Amino acid sequence: MRTKKVKASGRFGARYGRSVRTKVTEIESLQRKKQNCIFCNGVAKRLSKGIWLCKKCGKKFASHTYYLPKKEE
Repeated sequence: MRTKKVKASGRFGARYGRSVRTKVTEIESLQRKKQNCIFCNGVAKRLSKGIWLCKKCGKKFASHTYYLPKKEE
């Protein structure tokens, strides 16, 4: 079940406390957004913890666990 406050973390019900569920919600919402490849700026998909695959250039690379950092220009 989802709620407005904790969104997808509503699946945990009343367990673990509100602060933990809100932190999980923040991480998971960033994780599920489209990530930019660090090489070609294409769309990268998370295969598993820290393993990413770019759909544009086809490179498989290791980087941050949950989401990729934004490029600083």
